[in-house]
Amino acid sequence: MISFAAERRWIAAGIVLVVAWCGPCAAQEQRRGFYTPPSADAIHAVVAEHGMVVAQEKIAARIGADVLRRGGNAVDAAVATGFAMAVTYPRAGNIGGGGFMVIHSREHAEDVAIDYRETAPAATTPGMFLGADGKPDIAKSRDSALSIGVPGTVAGLTLALEKYGSGKFTLAALLQPAIDLARDGFVLTDDGADTLPDWHRRLARWPASAKIFSRPDGTSLREGDRLVQTDLAATLSAIAEQGPRGFYEGPVPEKLVKAIGDAGGIMTSDDLKSYQAVIRAPVRGSYRGYDIVSMPQPSSGGVVLLETLNILEGFPMHEMKQGSAPSLHLLIEAMKRAYADRARYLGDPAFISAPVATLISKDYAAKQRAGIDPDHATPWTDALSATPPHEGSNTTHFSVVDSMGNAVSNTYTLNFSYGVGLVADGTGVLLNNELDDFTAAPGASNAFGLVGFEANLPGPGKRPLSSMAPTIVLKDNKPVLVTGSPGGSRIISTVLQVIVNVLDYSMNVAAAVDAPRLHHQWLPDEVRIERGFADDTIAELKAKGHHVVEPLGQTSANSIAVTDYGLLGAPDPRSRGAEAAGQ
Repeated sequence: MISFAAERRWIAAGIVLVVAWCGPCAAQEQRRGFYTPPSADAIHAVVAEHGMVVAQEKIAARIGADVLRRGGNAVDAAVATGFAMAVTYPRAGNIGGGGFMVIHSREHAEDVAIDYRETAPAATTPGMFLGADGKPDIAKSRDSALSIGVPGTVAGLTLALEKYGSGKFTLAALLQPAIDLARDGFVLTDDGADTLPDWHRRLARWPASAKIFSRPDGTSLREGDRLVQTDLAATLSAIAEQGPRGFYEGPVPEKLVKAIGDAGGIMTSDDLKSYQAVIRAPVRGSYRGYDIVSMPQPSSGGVVLLETLNILEGFPMHEMKQGSAPSLHLLIEAMKRAYADRARYLGDPAFISAPVATLISKDYAAKQRAGIDPDHATPWTDALSATPPHEGSNTTHFSVVDSMGNAVSNTYTLNFSYGVGLVADGTGVLLNNELDDFTAAPGASNAFGLVGFEANLPGPGKRPLSSMAPTIVLKDNKPVLVTGSPGGSRIISTVLQVIVNVLDYSMNVAAAVDAPRLHHQWLPDEVRIERGFADDTIAELKAKGHHVVEPLGQTSANSIAVTDYGLLGAPDPRSRGAEAAGQ
């Protein structure tokens, strides 16, 4: 591990590192859900002084960093990065999906959350994803055009720029690199080259998708091939010229609606025209004297994260060795209780009234903590015993910090890798299958095994509950850590462990991101783990009654620590091509 002293010397010398460790073999393991950490001497942070973007895809990260270099703020850079990843990282970067952005704006002296989650079309019904037998039909919710939610990314990124951008860049200027990449193409490499062949059959079901992502012989594009997206370049140009109207009104939505309708979907032009991104107050809490700012509903990320941290705060985590069985046992037990509350209470706040204030309170955490036995796992049936009173997959994450003290944590998604696989003909827009995040029926689970109840049933205009947890940690109202991750239900537990590693164990951010992770989400009642934990630690967890299962599944916590020594970027080594680009 590189010492802070060495990092400081490099900053003084004007040296900026742009590094991402993840060879092809490690990347292939990660796609299968396995991950073996690199050797300790391969773990180090990337150092910058004036600004940094850390993303899962290097071309987009460099585009964002160039905006910072030219005087843009963190929001300007985030918008440029987000649109670029729609071109260069099509399995999760998108304009055909949605997501969440948390902003710490020093210029506006506020913290805000932008909700650009997809919404259900007006024709959505609660039983839409049930079969003739009245049971959930996963083909409907995951593989059909019925699963496509109204995309929110264009509305969200443009709203962020309008309200919190520096004013130095037009939308058109920030979109131009993405337009150029889509029109001229780029050489397929890294994660895209690793994943596209695996998912090509899903894409090839749709002629418009097959035309873009296939070789002339009909097989998948592969490493070294050029990915050209001419129609997407035209769609991005329409947005550059007209703003969000170029996506939600006129020829583009007409083509979207036709393609979705021809595939059996129910989205209309009115659904697109009426879509609105929403500025929300973040959920806030504290942990060990630090302020935690995260995403509110319809994401469960912030609520579950804060509830878990509150439970852990009453334990002397720093006295337990990081990665030891006692420490991991407490993480598991805290997660189990918070995820159980997620299943019971959370959903779209426009449609349900969840007891959020209670769930993130210190008093409630004390009640939850009292039920944890340090020597034995709590049965899942008992995890909901502290009932609060009633009161009135695939995804990608990037983090941005600028020299003015602004920070952005952004997570957005198509749900599955490459979404439903359908590119709307004539638009280049790859569409999501995000409505699988609804609960098809009370007690049913989604593709990530998350169980839900009435609060998250499908409904017209409703936003499905998410696990995305873009998070900013503050001290004295200044950012100290910006983090988040893809990974479906594993997002929250990933963010949790990065925060605990940094705040409880004083780990360098790169080591905190690299450390092996585990996950428990109440149901199924199992602990998912990565490779890297000691055999005797796993044996001790099993002796406490935990059912331990490998692999964990994909996560990628691309993070930035803000220190007295400069900005320290940690591209997650689990993603080939992840990069920290700084200046």
